[in-house]
Formats: sequence, C-alpha cells, structure tokens
Amino acid sequence: MVSPFGPPAPHSEWRDKFPVRPGVAYLNHGSFGPSPHVVLAARNEWSQKLESEPMDFFLRQMEDQLDLARDQLGKFVGTAGRQLAFVDNATFAMNVVAEGFPLKPGDQILANDHEYGAVLRIWRQRCKEAGAELVVQSLPERFETEQQVVDALFALATDRTRMVVISHITSPTAVVLPVDAICKQAKKRGIAVCIDGPHAPAAVSVNIDRLGCDFYCASLHKWLSAPFGSGFLYVHPRWQSRIEPTIVSWGNSLSGRTSSWLDPFNWLGTRDPAAFLAVPTAIDFLSGLTAPDSTDWDGPRSGVGVFQHYSHELVRYARNRIVGLTGLEPMVPDSVDWYSTMISLPLPAYVPEPESPHAHQMQHELWRRFQIEAPIVNWRGRRFVRVSAHLYNGVAQIDRLVDALAELLGELKSAD
Repeated sequence: MVSPFGPPAPHSEWRDKFPVRPGVAYLNHGSFGPSPHVVLAARNEWSQKLESEPMDFFLRQMEDQLDLARDQLGKFVGTAGRQLAFVDNATFAMNVVAEGFPLKPGDQILANDHEYGAVLRIWRQRCKEAGAELVVQSLPERFETEQQVVDALFALATDRTRMVVISHITSPTAVVLPVDAICKQAKKRGIAVCIDGPHAPAAVSVNIDRLGCDFYCASLHKWLSAPFGSGFLYVHPRWQSRIEPTIVSWGNSLSGRTSSWLDPFNWLGTRDPAAFLAVPTAIDFLSGLTAPDSTDWDGPRSGVGVFQHYSHELVRYARNRIVGLTGLEPMVPDSVDWYSTMISLPLPAYVPEPESPHAHQMQHELWRRFQIEAPIVNWRGRRFVRVSAHLYNGVAQIDRLVDALAELLGELKSAD
C-alpha cells in the first residue's frame, strides 16, 4: 500500500532540464549526479574559450576567472573565496590534507565507522607512514540526539588525538552528522577538524566560517550538480602555508600576480578549468528555482530550498514505502535534521553478502531487470538500499524501486 506521506508534485519542466536517459529510474545522484543542460553548456563554453586562444586564456584570463568563481562559491558555502582551492573532488582534497597535516609517531587521527572507505584508507596509509594511529570509533546503532553522537565519537579521544576526520553527510549510511557540535567539542579539546563534505553542498546549508573547522573537503558534482571534476578544499588561514597539492608543478602565478597559497592549485600543469568555471552556473541554477504552482507544496517558494524540500520529501516517501515493505526501522529519526536528499534503509538479514567488492548482486539485478540505479550498501555486516533523489526524480520511480525490491526480496526469501 502506498504511504500517505506523499511528496509534493514536481515542476513539470524539472526533468527536462537534465540529460537523464529515458526509461532509467536514476536514484543514485548521491554517487554520480548528472548536471543540468545549462551547466553542461557553460562548461562547454568555457572549454571553447580556452581552445580558441590558449595562451590568452591561461596567461591573462584564467586566474581572474577562477577568483570570480571562487568568490561565488564562497558565498554559497559561507566563507571567503580566497580560502577555497578548486580541486577535482573531495578525494583529491582529502589527500592534500593528509599529506600536509603534521603527524609524528604516537599521534592519533580520530574517525568513525560511517566514514567513506577511501577516506579511511587515505588516513590509514598516512598514519602508517608517520608512525601514527588511525582510531575508528563506532557510532550508535540508532541516532537520537546530537550529544549522543558527540559523546560516542570523543569517547576514544586522548591527549594524542591531533585531528577528527568527520563526514558532514555520511556516504554509506546517508546520515547528516552534527558537525557544528563536533567542531565545538574539538575546539574545546584543542583538536583540529577536517570535514569530509562531498554530500553536503546544496543538500544542506553549509557555513564553513560558522563551523570553525580547519579543513573542508567537498565534491560539487553531487547535489550542486556542477560538472564532474569540480570540487573544493577549504583551508583555514592558519594552515595555508603548509598545504600544497600532492602534484608538484611551477607553483606560482602565470600572470605575475602576488604569490598566494592558491597558486599551486591554479597551475597543476595544462588542464582545462572549465568544470570549475561552470560552478557559478550550477549555483545560479539551483538558486533560481521556483516552487511549482500546486496546492500540496508547503516548502520554500524560491531558491535552493525548493530543491532541498522536494528532494527530502521524495526521499521521505521512499523511506515510508520501503519500511512498509521490510518492516525494518531506519537508523535515524524521521527528521530533516538527520537525513536530507538521500537515505540508507536496512534490508532483511536474508539478503546475502555481496559476491563482488564493487557492487551487490541485487544492485546488478535492479539494473539488469528493471533499469533502476540504486546502490545496495554492505555496512556493519548488513545490507542497505540507498535512495537518492533530485529534481528529475518522482513518485513513480520510487514506486518502481519498491516493486522491484519486493520481487527480488521475495525470490531471496523463497530461496533462503
């Protein structure tokens, strides 16, 4: 039976603004989100400007244009543009932080078991090189309060803890973590904070200066829907003299400007910066949204909040439908404070462990038999389905996913 908690109807033109393949129920924007047509056009226009006169573009235009793009991005994420370096993605940014952050034998880096696997791998390797230790704390089975999370995370902090690495929104479990409270607690203890934030910009409000973190790593190809290859690294001014890209090039201004910590990031060799320069267009796209003219819309009437409200309500609909199918309660309360534009929902215990480390067989079947893209996550020995929603998604696609899950789970239960 369909849940009574239905989301509002989308704007009739939203889906047409994205190049999503007809017939595909693409419910995995949280991994790889397509950009709207207007953003792709902006990226291509910037590439064309580069190709039309590369010397003029690189030597006389690029640095100023990157500054303008950073300034607009800074306003969007709550900091000055001069504190942001454009990078390919959050993984690139996290590697830069790991390489530049000072560690000595016996030091500790504190993380948790909801963290992205690649991030844990980065810090495990860095700690091994430095003779330091990566401490991975388990967070509660079910989230109830911010303080519960803070207390659990810092239970393993010691006088040797040098930094907390924490997701703003977790990747495998899609939980919005209380990063503000975590930053405050870390500051009291004199511990640095690096926020892994690829899922946060546009999905939730981000105000880096208010957080007071030391580093913030993000991808912009997810919820902001900027082009692939666009991300940023925020570095607090107290660390900027230590932080450089892991790739060494000339490291100075091409146009002869006064040197800056951003110079080595601007010039990593000959690369097309079009993805970075199209970020303002992605910001403008979401900021320019207006709510559909429908009686069931009770959210913001304009701006990024339109996207956030619609996507959250669609994910909430998926939550209620899938819980109705499985009877299994999610790990977070039904609140926008704990999940935003995606959610991970537990599957029955008889769903087997994955045969491949890259994708669960049920995920393959969702695509092969139903043309549905939705990841099946293996976490803490349990399987979860993670559902993402953007403007091009709708109720019919959620219903299609639930019907497909019902069929696949029925087959697994019969064979169990």
